Amino acid sequence: MDASSVPVAPLPDLLAWYDRARRTLPWRALPGARMDAWAVLVSEIMLQQTTVATVKGRFSAFLDRFPTPPALAAASMDEVLHAWQGLGYYRRARALKACADALTAEHGGAVPPDLTTLLQLPGLGPYTARAVAAIAFGQPVVPVDANVARVLGRLIGLELPPAGAARQLQAAADTLADPARPDDVAQALMELGALVCTPRAPSCLLCPWQEHCAAFASGQPELYPGRPVKKEREVRFAVAFVLERSDGAILFRRRPDSGILAGMMEIPSTPWQPAPPDEAEIRRAASGEAHWEALPGEVRHLFTHLDLSIRLLRGRLRGTGAGGIWAAPEEFGELALPTLTVKLLRHARVWPGAGSKGSR
Repeated sequence: MDASSVPVAPLPDLLAWYDRARRTLPWRALPGARMDAWAVLVSEIMLQQTTVATVKGRFSAFLDRFPTPPALAAASMDEVLHAWQGLGYYRRARALKACADALTAEHGGAVPPDLTTLLQLPGLGPYTARAVAAIAFGQPVVPVDANVARVLGRLIGLELPPAGAARQLQAAADTLADPARPDDVAQALMELGALVCTPRAPSCLLCPWQEHCAAFASGQPELYPGRPVKKEREVRFAVAFVLERSDGAILFRRRPDSGILAGMMEIPSTPWQPAPPDEAEIRRAASGEAHWEALPGEVRHLFTHLDLSIRLLRGRLRGTGAGGIWAAPEEFGELALPTLTVKLLRHARVWPGAGSKGSR
């Protein structure tokens, strides 16, 4: 089905529902007002692949620390990654930093109001650029995120997975663009997908567009739009090393600037590989002269496409032969630590308050 055959879905019905059901969120302006464009941009990048509940707890503190693009541009990447802790998908923090750098260098530190310029900024894709244009500047454009794609896919009875019908869904969204309340249309569609048109067991009886929806008419709305074949996560194994200095400091290293957890801090480990490392691989990867003790159990961590299992060895440094970044447990809060590293430190009982010798 193409955009020209989209069923008539009255915007007044959608907006009336939104006026009643809209949630109060820290990045959402009060009715009749508009949010600061930088705040909208930050919130939209934070919300990618992250739940509203998680972002609610981090958005205000991040914006207080970096209230403008120049403030973020002036910060080091370490500062940005540290402030991003807990939000995951750290590539987004790097994208936001690149965007702030460009805004500061090329646009006087302000977010430009036109969609064409927004689309040229580093770190912004079509969805984020349209969201900022609509919500912050009132442009009559409709951004399509996962929630909106699901709403529109069901409305038109889309049998393909959304990823395979991006142009079709954007064309359908464009037919709903409204110059009167563009910011509310954009947010109402997102809200409908988040609260009513959910992936499983949609609450169709509460939907303002129920009678216009092809998926509802089919009697099996949860089957629309089509779903991609789910890929199995790749399985990887590693051994990590908790090396303690005589003063209680723990050895860390920085991950590469690209790939998973780019630029974040970790404790040293063997490479992540398809089979558990053998003794020779473990000896090659161990840092410094130490007597190593295997800790019971393992730490398992799931990434989007990766299932990682890590065993831990703990040792005390003999001499001063290991280079790297050393931090005492009371200094861990100053490091940009991803959730995986925190899990490993807790498992080794060197996390502050864990009650071990290393947490003094």
